[in-house]
Formats: sequence, structure tokens, C-alpha cells
Amino acid sequence: MAMSEGTIDNRAIADRRTLSWRTVLYGFLRSRRRAHRREAETEVRFLDWHHPWLFFLSVGTMLLSSMDAFMTLLLIERGMVEINPVMAAVMGHSTAMFAATKLFMTGAGVMMLVFMAKSHFMNRFRTGLFLTIIFSFYACLVCYEFVHLMDSF
Repeated sequence: MAMSEGTIDNRAIADRRTLSWRTVLYGFLRSRRRAHRREAETEVRFLDWHHPWLFFLSVGTMLLSSMDAFMTLLLIERGMVEINPVMAAVMGHSTAMFAATKLFMTGAGVMMLVFMAKSHFMNRFRTGLFLTIIFSFYACLVCYEFVHLMDSF
């Protein structure tokens, strides 16, 4: 739309649609889509708001994954072997590549599971249940590695 010479542009300089920390905080605290939009919808797949338990599970899984990477490197220095063939191949390049790959793969998986937390897998299990299973697996793995670290001293 062209403006004539006599027209004054009264628009604000800052675009309200730009992403900022205020936007993220406002969206986190005041998200609107928490349930169905229509009564006919039987399954809520994508929401603006997720249960705080999913936040705990996702952050906890990432923390446990980073602890697992650290302890794996310590245990390999003490003579243990990486049994995951993918991670063993990545570890052959460098330890930084190992840590980055491990955290990227875990983070991508956690983000997908949180995004799809309300959907059902094979019409039986909520996808969020898999996040609980992965968190429990990492907790057991970190405990196992911790016991082996204590035995090596």
C-alpha cells in the first residue's frame, strides 16, 4: 500500500511479533490452549500448555544424559568399553563430538516426545509415558555407572 506525501506513518517502530524473553515468559505463564477446541475432538494432540511433570521429566532426562556422558568418559578411562555401537563410533572421533552427539540426540528425542505428549502410540499408550520410561532408564544407568565408578577407586 503506497502512502501519499501528506500521510504520517503512526506505526510503532518495534514489531510486537518479534521474539523476546518477555514473549517466552508470557507464553509460558499465560498460554491459552489447554484443552479441546471443540467438543467433537476426542484427542488433544498439540497444546500451548504442558503439564509441569513433563518439564521435570525433560529437564531431568537431559541432566541425567549429561551425567551419563561424563561418567561414560570416566569409566572408559578406567578400562570399561562403550557397548552402544553408534556412540562407540562417534567416540572414535573425539570426546567433544561424543558429548555433542549424545546431548543432541537426547535433546531432539525429548523435544519430540514433549511435543507429542498428548498423542497415543498405537492407540494405547500416551507418548508422554515414554518420557517417563526414558527418565527411569537414565536414572538406573547413572546409578549403575556410579557404582562402577566407586568400585574403581
